[in-house]
Amino acid sequence: MRHLSAALALTFLAAAPANAQTPGEAAFRAMFKEMVETDTSAATGNCTTLVEKVSARMAAAGFPQTGLHLFIPPSDPKAGALVAVYPGTDPQAKAVLMLGHIDVVNARREDWTRDPFVLVEENGEFYGRGVSDMKAQDAIWADTLVRFHQEGYRPRRTVKMALTCGEEGGGFLNGAGWLAQNQRDLIDAGLALTEGGGGELDESGKKLAVTVMAAEKDIAAFVLEVTNRGGHSSRPRPDNAIYTLARALDRLSRLEFPATFNAANRPYFTGMSQVVGGADAEAMKTLLARPDDKGALAVLNRSVAYHAMLGTTCIPVLLDAGHAGNAQPQRARATINCRMLPGEPVGGVKAAIAGAVADPKVTVIGGDRPATKPLAPPLTPAFLDPITTVAAEVYPGLPVLPMQETFGTDSGRLIAVGIPTYGVSGLFRGPDQGNIHGLNEHIGVRSVMEGREFLYRLIKAYAEQE
Repeated sequence: MRHLSAALALTFLAAAPANAQTPGEAAFRAMFKEMVETDTSAATGNCTTLVEKVSARMAAAGFPQTGLHLFIPPSDPKAGALVAVYPGTDPQAKAVLMLGHIDVVNARREDWTRDPFVLVEENGEFYGRGVSDMKAQDAIWADTLVRFHQEGYRPRRTVKMALTCGEEGGGFLNGAGWLAQNQRDLIDAGLALTEGGGGELDESGKKLAVTVMAAEKDIAAFVLEVTNRGGHSSRPRPDNAIYTLARALDRLSRLEFPATFNAANRPYFTGMSQVVGGADAEAMKTLLARPDDKGALAVLNRSVAYHAMLGTTCIPVLLDAGHAGNAQPQRARATINCRMLPGEPVGGVKAAIAGAVADPKVTVIGGDRPATKPLAPPLTPAFLDPITTVAAEVYPGLPVLPMQETFGTDSGRLIAVGIPTYGVSGLFRGPDQGNIHGLNEHIGVRSVMEGREFLYRLIKAYAEQE
């Protein structure tokens, strides 16, 4: 009967008109809207406000108050967290934990086409800061628990949710790390799921593959600094610090690290070479056989996603220079953000930056400590088999591929305290990945609604595992 119900639900999803709503969708949309329209950026927002709203909304939907736990770290009262617990029937079975960060990257209204803190649905897309990273998945996590309760579902394993702040940095205390250190028993789980992976769409919107995060990149920050005596702006020096820094950044822009295959990105490119077709498929096959093939690498580097997945990258992200409007700068600094493949030595990256800059007047600061991010847990059959099964139901015919995620997540905070944490979302994105962290962040409406069904079924599958 369970298989029949799943089949009927999937048939309904496929056959329903584009504007039709599935059961519970209106409540889910309201929760998603409230999440997006509550500013949780470090510059102007407040995570505590949002977790209080989510807790109240879940309670109003009937979720037991005894299962809702709000935490406000004393050192950062705006970095509140919510842990929700839905008890299982087997007290010996390890829990399933759904982890999501609710903070978002800063957004300036004057730069956006639409207000970043108003959820806009337009031409089949949701727009707003955090819709893709990662409030759609946050809303799905909370909605899943509400659905379980309203259905009277009794899982074998306890299902938990932790919504936290501070993953994006920028000033907030990291909530996942705080819970790991201060509420370890409450969030204990045999398996945790968070952002990462999802689904690949081509330029036309065609689904290509379901992806699962097998590893994420390490992160290192460096600063390029130029200093001199400065002076009055009416008497220009030939060694203006801003000019020197600008020339150094131009040289850095041509730094390319070699394509490197590992246990996370090799299976991805092997699988994708069978589904993308054309020049990209041929380039993938060639590069897999000969990683130093410059022609194949040039083809794949046309995709920012492929380029980032194939090797280490370093780019400038912040500039700071000058001290007065009528003075030559005495100091000019650029912050460099590097995303390194797992195991890449930080010292080697720093040396590569210095070599690219090639100017003794430019000091490279940072990179003195090795990367400390713990290794991702292995993709065992116990983890992958439910994904393969549910993907075949919701996204029939698509392969499930491990991938080298290019961004960082909070998974390492939990892995470090012994909770195996994986990235999977079922949320499909196109080549621009929803322009996460950029202007007019977006995600497809259909992607969110199908992802809601995918994750709901997936959590149930894990909750019933022996």
